[in-house]
Amino acid sequence: MLTVSRGAALYVGALIGPGLLLVPGLAVQVAGPASVLAWAALLLLSAPIAATFGRLGVRHPVPDGVTAYVQEAFGRTAASVTGTWFVAAVVVGGPAVALIGGLYVADLTGGGRWTAVVVGLVIFVGVLAANVVGLRLSSGLQLALSTVLVSVVALAVAVSLPTGGQQRWTPFAPHGWWAVGTAVNLLMWLVIGWEAMAQLAGEFAHPARDLPRAVGLAFVVIAVLYAGLGVATVVVTSGRGSAVPLADLMAVAFGGPGRQATTVLAVVLTAGTMNVYTASSARLAASLAAAGALPAWLAADRHRDVPRRPLAVLAVTGPLLLLGLGVGLVTPSAAVRATSACFVAVYVLSLASATRILTGRSRAVAALATALVTVVAAFSTWYLLVPLAAAVLAVAVARRGRRGPDRPAGRVGALRRA
Repeated sequence: MLTVSRGAALYVGALIGPGLLLVPGLAVQVAGPASVLAWAALLLLSAPIAATFGRLGVRHPVPDGVTAYVQEAFGRTAASVTGTWFVAAVVVGGPAVALIGGLYVADLTGGGRWTAVVVGLVIFVGVLAANVVGLRLSSGLQLALSTVLVSVVALAVAVSLPTGGQQRWTPFAPHGWWAVGTAVNLLMWLVIGWEAMAQLAGEFAHPARDLPRAVGLAFVVIAVLYAGLGVATVVVTSGRGSAVPLADLMAVAFGGPGRQATTVLAVVLTAGTMNVYTASSARLAASLAAAGALPAWLAADRHRDVPRRPLAVLAVTGPLLLLGLGVGLVTPSAAVRATSACFVAVYVLSLASATRILTGRSRAVAALATALVTVVAAFSTWYLLVPLAAAVLAVAVARRGRRGPDRPAGRVGALRRA
């Protein structure tokens, strides 16, 4: 059985990931010191999101996550679209995560963009190979890595904050106020995970009492950590265009050794996170294909622990995206925003489903969360074309499958968070 503290730790572990190594610096590049307002908005947005998914977990505990809620509220096709958005987020975000490790290595070694791309490619290929042979990180080890990252970030924030100077805060909004909304859109990647624990409500001895407490405790930890990180990133990196903000923070306290230790953590954490998400997305893609939401050939080997046909697709798309990052056709910011657009789309649909499933005050909170996330989605601008294309693909394949004589069997209820 989960205790409140263990549940809170799992929540924090679901939220904390490699994005924390890159996205804070991107937010400063986009909005300047005004990015602290984006962090504040992000935390205000997180409160109703966390409350809504916590309430869903208590009132409707299901093993299949948000796709089950979407299916209950809007039907099978909407659930298939939701799952496809998760797969699209991994297809686009996987290379971006691999590049994070590469950027930290390039910073430490003095290499350039291609050093980062080559290291990212090595990480990406290594993760695919590990999944082919069945070598994957346990959830316990992944949680331990997240715990180390939380500790490093907390230490870096505590040490770097006192070094701040007034000159870092002016001009406060060098790119205008619209840029604050764009920064919120970027930072959304850092709050994706509140939905991940809803299906574990049954693991608590007293879900109605313990799950909300675990959510509340996790929210306090995240709020303190993110608020401090937002300010510290401005203090240390504003005006520098840093791609490795955490290494810069650690270097303030510990010099070269701090930067070296952070690089090792970045590589291990990015590889570990990709390892977990690659396996999940491969299984999800095969399940979607079996349900008729993706091309049927992706489900041909779904009996495997990790289906290899989806891995083959990732083996093609991942290096191509990394190559695009290398030649400058795609920027790290663009990859993050495209990934965030997919996640934001998932949240809009899943929170909207909560407004139909929940009642009373919980429904009002869900409606508020839906409205706020929809506003954030507007700042995705043309990056919304990525989830739109994924949705069109899912609907088109589903309709073709219904017309064809050999539509593969499957059930959307088997979908899981990628």
